[in-house]
Amino acid sequence: MDKLIHGTAADGTIRVMAAITAEIVREAVRRHQTSPTASAALGRVLTGTLLLGSSLKDFDRLTVRIECDGAIEGIVAETNAQGKVRGYVRNPLAESKGNTVDVKEIIGKGMFHVIREAGFDVGLYREPYHGSVPLYTGEIGDDFAYYLLKSEQIPSAVLLGVALQSEAPYIKAAGGVMLQIMPGANEHLITMIEDTIAHAPHLTKLISEGAAPEDLVKMALGIIDYEILDEREVEFKCSCSPERAAALIASLGKAEVESMLNEDKGAEMTCGFCNQTYHLDEAQLQEIIDSLSN
Repeated sequence: MDKLIHGTAADGTIRVMAAITAEIVREAVRRHQTSPTASAALGRVLTGTLLLGSSLKDFDRLTVRIECDGAIEGIVAETNAQGKVRGYVRNPLAESKGNTVDVKEIIGKGMFHVIREAGFDVGLYREPYHGSVPLYTGEIGDDFAYYLLKSEQIPSAVLLGVALQSEAPYIKAAGGVMLQIMPGANEHLITMIEDTIAHAPHLTKLISEGAAPEDLVKMALGIIDYEILDEREVEFKCSCSPERAAALIASLGKAEVESMLNEDKGAEMTCGFCNQTYHLDEAQLQEIIDSLSN
């Protein structure tokens, strides 16, 4: 099972988050049948979204949405306080040219959006927070850091990696680390961290060699001590269900459902987040029609 840790360093002036997400990315790739470069891009976004959402409260939800003009067209990921994450790309077959995995190439230019919602699933809906910035480099990690700096005024370092292999399931390793610098942080420590990261082994190399989340934090902080405040298992998990599929079809209205029954003798709905398809037969459609008639 994949794992995420959340903690602090330097007397609480630095927030640290790190995760190993290989199983999550493998499951996303399996469901969406993404190309190698699209797999790397989706894996980075899923990992970054988990890290950014690591301090969510019980009924909070965080969505990261990338809208871009590159071949991948867009990426969406969503996570909650329980460490569940789901996501998809608009064009799963997007691939960089040549024999290299170039995420920046298939992303191109565009916008990076973050939506924070509280209490939505339990009826305690509040106006969501929505922050947006232009894509900075299209490498994903840099774009998370740029968003945090420009939209939330939090200087950050974000390192995300997905290591690929030639044979199925194609994802050898995945993970990431995020450092957020809080007000009052010692400038000398910030310089130390910048130097440590600049001279550290490449993140993809570390996760390929079996690094744990703690190893990624040590790589980023160097000799700076840290304290883990929370540790949890994380997984690719969608909130769709047969009941939600039926409710969505019912929301189309009685006339539309009757048309599905009479013309198609059933209905089919596929969840964009996880690619799960739900089939409703004639009896189920008639049940929906009866409920809409009452």
